[in-house]
Amino acid sequence: MTSTFPAGFLLGSATAAYQIEGAVAEGGRGASIWDTFTRTPGTITGGDTGDVACDHYHRWESDVEMMVELGLEAYRFSIAWPRVQPAGTGAFNPEGIAFYRRLVERLVERGITPMVTLYHWDLPQALEDSGGWLSRDTIDAFVVYATRMVEELGDLVTHWATFNEPWVSSFVGYATGSHAPGRVDDEEGLTAAHHLLLSHARAYRAIKETRPDLQVGIVNNSHTPRPWDPSNPADRAASAHIDALANGMFHQPFLDGTYPEVLRPNTAHLTDWSFVHDGDLEEMRGAVDWFGLNYYASHVVRHNPAKGAATSDVATLADGHKAGSSSPWPGDEEIEFMRPPGELTAMGWNIDPGALTAQLLRLQREAGLPIYVTENGSAWDDQVDGDGRIRDRDRTRYLRAHLQAVLDAIDEGADVRGYMAWSLMDNFEWAQGYAKRFGIVHVDYDTQVRTWKDTAYWYREAIRARGIVPLEAGEAAAETPPRTF
Repeated sequence: MTSTFPAGFLLGSATAAYQIEGAVAEGGRGASIWDTFTRTPGTITGGDTGDVACDHYHRWESDVEMMVELGLEAYRFSIAWPRVQPAGTGAFNPEGIAFYRRLVERLVERGITPMVTLYHWDLPQALEDSGGWLSRDTIDAFVVYATRMVEELGDLVTHWATFNEPWVSSFVGYATGSHAPGRVDDEEGLTAAHHLLLSHARAYRAIKETRPDLQVGIVNNSHTPRPWDPSNPADRAASAHIDALANGMFHQPFLDGTYPEVLRPNTAHLTDWSFVHDGDLEEMRGAVDWFGLNYYASHVVRHNPAKGAATSDVATLADGHKAGSSSPWPGDEEIEFMRPPGELTAMGWNIDPGALTAQLLRLQREAGLPIYVTENGSAWDDQVDGDGRIRDRDRTRYLRAHLQAVLDAIDEGADVRGYMAWSLMDNFEWAQGYAKRFGIVHVDYDTQVRTWKDTAYWYREAIRARGIVPLEAGEAAAETPPRTF
């Protein structure tokens, strides 16, 4: 069993613009759908917003120095579309573009590979007012935006992702209502998903026309639905339906220009799929250089005609996000998510590193393209001890097990080229507000002081070793009081 990563493998961390930047009304930034959504009563735990978040907009320089001290080899972050183009169409904002230019220049100067995501859920509100991802005009707008960002930053950034988790943007945002823009309609969820995927394909080709040397991918969240009873054909069919919605729909079109066969018949009672126009799927075929895989947990499902709550927290187990008024799985009227065995994190997610290995190997078999683990991490109820230390051994254990899972996949032939721990720091966790902490670095939201958790020390040691180190390595290296920024 290999315990060290191959040459060229990138070990880094990840964040997203709305979750850390703050400064929502500064620097010429326009409003996003998340600015609007967080101001809708009842949408966010604690009534929280991303108005300040981690104040990264003002603290980016010290945040980069923190990354340097951690030894990060790569940093995956997103550009806030409304910061660089406030209305999503028309004039671009030089001040917003300059912010990202300075960030990228500093990362490169300090030896950290920047990996840019163009869309991590924060659509300009003006575009949502004109139809959002239900409108094909938004596809055109995204292509213009993506092309301009490549023109501005492509000399320094080689790794580009168009979208982060289009499954969430479409189904959690348009079908279940628990994420912005808060719409609740299954057909709209499927429509938004298709338009997001078509946007990727068109942006991919536009970017390649502008800078053929760049590597352009898409980041999908990995769900691994397993049948409750593998011997039961109905449970296997339930698992296949969830798998098609979660995985196949979001990578198969780029491989062979089709959607999974079960999708249309299983959702025929919801839509006639007329939003798919002639030529759309053919446009998608081949429009990807690499796949990003976000992985957190696995799932167990069963067929249940009398569908009810299998557990008190079934909604959380079903998709990993705050429950909405509807399901994020169109056509799942007789499908029930069951509580998986084993320990659960603070998000109600199980710990199953073997599923990460399996998903990486599956993607390798089906796509045969380079893969980056673009997010992987866990939330826990962290406690700051009297000496200032955050002894988050559960998080360290999770990270170590999943890094080994990546190595196991590489051993078996998966072309995995990087791993980005989620997240660099505690941040605004979408509909969960500030109630959940994923960071390897603790953030005091009152003072904005960043404090290394024991996991940060462990990850630094793993990066130095370029492989798996003992759990105790982080605790041995941890300082008292811990390092702060």
